[in-house]
Amino acid sequence: MTIELLKRMMDACYQAKRTRDMLPPLPEGVTSSYIQYLDIIEAMQNEGLQAKISDISDRLSLPRPGVTRTVKEMEQKGYLKKTVSPEDGRVTYLTLTETGQMLSEKYNQQIFSTLASYMEGFSEEDAECMIRTIDQFYHIMCERRMHLEK
Repeated sequence: MTIELLKRMMDACYQAKRTRDMLPPLPEGVTSSYIQYLDIIEAMQNEGLQAKISDISDRLSLPRPGVTRTVKEMEQKGYLKKTVSPEDGRVTYLTLTETGQMLSEKYNQQIFSTLASYMEGFSEEDAECMIRTIDQFYHIMCERRMHLEK
């Protein structure tokens, strides 16, 4: 890969962040990670599964301590509740509260549904390619980060 192409990839990542920033503002005190967490919990509930912090951590490739911190904030703000497993007291399950469901619905049914209707000319194949490419690029950057900081 040429340096010029690599620079263009970095520019595309910056543009992707700017694109994400064009979404309507979240309510006061809500971060984009809240929406991601709610999506995961809701999807798992729809599959008949009970979500745990480790599920969110694994699905988003995030460290558990950070997920734990965000889950605690979300619980304090009333978006989800934690329930200790009756079979194993070390396991805590996460469920959406009514407030969490309403927030999730707002972003999935109103905002993302509207946005999806604008993407008619964007093929699913192109979308999947973009996702795979950004994911690969992210993982390479994570793995090599310490070498770049020297």
